[in-house]
Amino acid sequence: MIFEHEIPTGSRLYFGSIAKAKRELEYTASQFLAHEGFEEIVTPNFSYSGHQSIDDDKELITLSDESNNSLALRADSTLDVVRIIKKRLGRATEHKKWFYIQPVFTYPSNEIYQIGLEWIGYDNMSDIINLNCKLLEKLNLFPMVQIANINIPLLISQKLNIDIELFKNGEIGALFDLDIEWLSKLINVKNADELQSVMTLIPSYLQEECQKLMNIANDVAYTKVSISPIFYSAMKYYDNIYYRVIEGNLTLANGGGYKSDGINSLGFALYTDNLLKVMEG
Repeated sequence: MIFEHEIPTGSRLYFGSIAKAKRELEYTASQFLAHEGFEEIVTPNFSYSGHQSIDDDKELITLSDESNNSLALRADSTLDVVRIIKKRLGRATEHKKWFYIQPVFTYPSNEIYQIGLEWIGYDNMSDIINLNCKLLEKLNLFPMVQIANINIPLLISQKLNIDIELFKNGEIGALFDLDIEWLSKLINVKNADELQSVMTLIPSYLQEECQKLMNIANDVAYTKVSISPIFYSAMKYYDNIYYRVIEGNLTLANGGGYKSDGINSLGFALYTDNLLKVMEG
């Protein structure tokens, strides 16, 4: 029996002070991003299932339109925004900097509110991380920023014939058990200085990607920065430098670089509910 006061697990209800805090958070973010030259876009809640950018189709909430085409509630905003800008609005605007404040939906009834942006045709990762940090500081938040390079674990997996799932699942013990000196040292790296100290030990096929990670970390104008060379993100589209913003056990934001139709772009998303939890505390 479902009582009248019950709402589905994963759905969101905001009222009173929390609703006010959410609105103020979104207003502050929108004002900041507009000042930084980003224009707002609100994409449709529904799109065709084939346009969704999510690894597991079982996560989609699907239905059919009047022609029996498969539709889905928006499960991700990044490539949805880029696709609409380039494919539908391409002749109407040449603007490349966009932000959105909207939820995504995953099966069975999860609502995840986000504040995000896409910088189309731009690839200076340190700029996007610095922008993310400036927005957090505007909100009076100073969490840890962890930067990684997806290509490093991918290359290690390929060259050493190691299952990428070990990196994806964070099975550090199994990686230490391989008893490879340079890999063990790389696992323990926490900042750019430590990465610099192991550069002479790591194989040549990792040198360029590790240098890239180190350069970006050094260009970030924020004090609470760590790097994690072997961290692997399972995001479908991020294909290079990736970062996440962490406070305790909460992920407040993540972002990275990706390609859409061969064009390099950058984006990040802040998770509204986690931000509210930290701001309340």
